[in-house]
Amino acid sequence: MCYTFNTMGETNICQPLTQTDKITVVLYRVGIVLSSAVAATFGFLAFQHLYNPEQIFLFLQSSFVLTVLLFMLYFSVGLSVFFIHLYMGKLYRFLKRIYYLATVCLFVLVILGAGNPLLPLFSKPAYGALLLVPIAFCLGFVTAKEAFCFRLYEGYLLFAFMPLYLVFYGIGAFTKKSALLSLMVISVMLVFFTFRKVFMPLHYDIGDKSAYIP
Repeated sequence: MCYTFNTMGETNICQPLTQTDKITVVLYRVGIVLSSAVAATFGFLAFQHLYNPEQIFLFLQSSFVLTVLLFMLYFSVGLSVFFIHLYMGKLYRFLKRIYYLATVCLFVLVILGAGNPLLPLFSKPAYGALLLVPIAFCLGFVTAKEAFCFRLYEGYLLFAFMPLYLVFYGIGAFTKKSALLSLMVISVMLVFFTFRKVFMPLHYDIGDKSAYIP
């Protein structure tokens, strides 16, 4: 018999892990690590230019490398979304639909920016940032799921802060300096969350497969 940590997080080995189980858990966690690496890169740039925000905003608009990082963020979040282990099939399908919406929003950003999806993020006001809310929701869902299952409570804060940050930034509620500070806080929280998550035993993410609801 399995004794659950809570209704979703099982810390005991209920069934032997198959090769597929192990691969999907690794891919799920690789997605988290890559997402954290992208966020850490943006957070580091924010720290470097905290007292010269005009320079970083000009740099962000024209940097091909950062455009690649934005696409990497979508790829990494997609890994976590498609390989997450949830007890409820309906919830899993809902999460995938939000990710599909996020992908559509990315294409809209590319169109609005004439090939550069970063440009709409720096208009005045930067309404284009609102198109990033679905991808932030997906990543926040992952962190909130881990918070619920394994008491990684910073995951709840990330789930709330990331979409709210984009909304406030998009409507022009932040100064440039406060936008950079907030980005730094989010990146530090995500890195902290990642280090707490990725070293957990693989079977934690599988739990009791008999409890899954299609």
